[in-house]
Amino acid sequence: MAVDIAPAEASETEIAGMWRISVKSVTDERGTVREFFRTSAFGELGVPVPDRWSQINMTWTHSGGLRGLHGEAMTKLVGVASGSAFGVYLDARKESATFGRVVTIPLVVGVQVLVPPGVCNGFQATSDDGCQYVYCFDAEWQPGMAGVAVNPLDPALGIEWPLPIDQTNPAQVSAKDATSPMFSEL
Repeated sequence: MAVDIAPAEASETEIAGMWRISVKSVTDERGTVREFFRTSAFGELGVPVPDRWSQINMTWTHSGGLRGLHGEAMTKLVGVASGSAFGVYLDARKESATFGRVVTIPLVVGVQVLVPPGVCNGFQATSDDGCQYVYCFDAEWQPGMAGVAVNPLDPALGIEWPLPIDQTNPAQVSAKDATSPMFSEL
């Protein structure tokens, strides 16, 4: 097998300042190496990046499990390390020209989203074995930090979650997320 190199690509989404990124990958007989993040590569694509990442988290979520919608005052780079997820993003920045816009992006290994501060991030694990979801933050998360949370089940948002959700099942959605305010209450 010859070495197969897939270049990185990026496109701005319908939410101002939010980017969908396909990372560079190199595949040979042994498997694939992917660049989760490289400052120079993002710069070449025109994707703005913070000076540094201050915290990196990885979650494992059961199939059908939902996390979010959370819009802290920090830049996030999100993607999956294994499995797949249905990513949902809501512009909750009142001063933004795209305030209230919802964008969904199917996430598989090698696809990432750069989420600007104030844009809510949420996802549902869609692969049978769940997913490993990675978050890079440009600031350390602190209890009570600035930001918003929006109920991911708010019917006014029109989100069509791909798997059924039982909002009384804590393995599918936390009580905190299920009781977050509706978008109209912000």
